[in-house]
Amino acid sequence: MTQASPRTLVERYALPPAEIETLSLERVSAALAAVGRWPDPEAEIVRRVVYAAGDPTLAPLIRFHPEAVAAGVMALRAGRAIVVDVRMVEVALDYQRIARLGCPVHCQIDAREVREEAARLSLPRAAVAVRALVDAVTDGVVVIGNAPTALLSLLDLVDAGRARPALVVGMPVGFVAAAESKAELARRAVPFITIEGTRGGSAVAAAACNALLRLAVDGWQPQDARGEGGRSRDR
Repeated sequence: MTQASPRTLVERYALPPAEIETLSLERVSAALAAVGRWPDPEAEIVRRVVYAAGDPTLAPLIRFHPEAVAAGVMALRAGRAIVVDVRMVEVALDYQRIARLGCPVHCQIDAREVREEAARLSLPRAAVAVRALVDAVTDGVVVIGNAPTALLSLLDLVDAGRARPALVVGMPVGFVAAAESKAELARRAVPFITIEGTRGGSAVAAAACNALLRLAVDGWQPQDARGEGGRSRDR
């Protein structure tokens, strides 16, 4: 009797891409039901961030400025720039939807002039890269998922009156200045989405931006929001 060949790991566990996403989001929604409730459309952003992180315990740490979702969606629909701190965020963005909206994407972390200026000033490249994109930052969506110094540099520009982003997705990760930079962001009047503490990262920052892109393309309107006066609300 011929013994059947054992199934490969791919045959045992893999699913078609669409089924993977559907099943993953179903499981995320079930997990989130145990840790909290969020009004639409924040709930979709929380869901996508948790999906990207693979960690439902991240959800209670996500914070929204009351005008964050509306400001971000309107900026994206207007074709405003998306400014990112590092290439890891840049490559994870939803370029199909970005193309439909006509938003330019900017990342200067590898620019020669940024490297030279950072060396001259003895500053991290991420901090200098944000300064180099100050014109694109104004009225744009800034997505920071890696470098706390990028967020601190951005907030210095805001405090100096040199830049006014439509939205800051501020989710840098790390044990040096990450929690502090996000706490400073939450104290500003500029619309923001952030994660308290040391956690974050390029994947979750890109996921939050991609959720906003999905809302912008799918036709969500600020008056569709639930909660206080139809506005998003901080948790």
